[in-house]
Amino acid sequence: MTSLFSSPLQTHQFFSNPALQNPNFLSLNPIPTMSSLRSSLSEKSVTPSGEIHVIIGPMFAGKTTALLRRIKTEGSNGRNVAMIKSSKDTRYGLDSIVTHDGAKFPCWALDNLMSFEENFGVHAYDKLDVIGIDEAQFFEDLYDFCCKAADRDGKTVILAGLDGDYLRKRFGSVLDVVPLADSVTKLTARCELCGKKAFFTLRKTQDTRTELIAGADVYMPVCRQHYVNGQVVIEATRAVVESCKNESISYLQAASVV
Repeated sequence: MTSLFSSPLQTHQFFSNPALQNPNFLSLNPIPTMSSLRSSLSEKSVTPSGEIHVIIGPMFAGKTTALLRRIKTEGSNGRNVAMIKSSKDTRYGLDSIVTHDGAKFPCWALDNLMSFEENFGVHAYDKLDVIGIDEAQFFEDLYDFCCKAADRDGKTVILAGLDGDYLRKRFGSVLDVVPLADSVTKLTARCELCGKKAFFTLRKTQDTRTELIAGADVYMPVCRQHYVNGQVVIEATRAVVESCKNESISYLQAASVV
């Protein structure tokens, strides 16, 4: 058996400690039992713990539809619910969340989530059970809000958002919330080009901004094969456009000299 001490001297020094010579040492320093730990934790847990549920996927995967279904179910079960969306998304107005197939639900349109309690009203917020968040990728304070709402305030938070942008890179803070989540649901769409499962969002325009809020006129859901093929086509088109632009500038410069 391996000794805790490397030499007899260390053993002697340890057991010669005056504190250990006290016959009441164990009574002065009792080892906490599991029951006492549970009792202590339950006494401190005044607010019931909340939950966090994350719904992710590409565009046109039905994320908002799934979110609304969950929120309506919670409401039907007698729980107080509220919906939030980013004020950046003005496609269908600011007072409602609207799915691609036209279903609506009233909401709060906010610049940031941490202002929700104040805007909603502290008293009303205290009575709230469930908070839904649509287009969660647009909120920079998503992680902090989820921690506060679920861990400290005991709310159930259900959020829906894109896990990746049109370049298949992380979008906002949605993926940061995954380690906090009780559940994560990854939805898929149907590839617009072949009908297979679509995991990615292809942007059909030359715009390179990360945040470009639009619908089917700009984006389409695609499978892996058609995403890769589509990116090749888009890059080739971009190169042609850039080349034509440079040629036009050169022509205008030459014409101005003449």
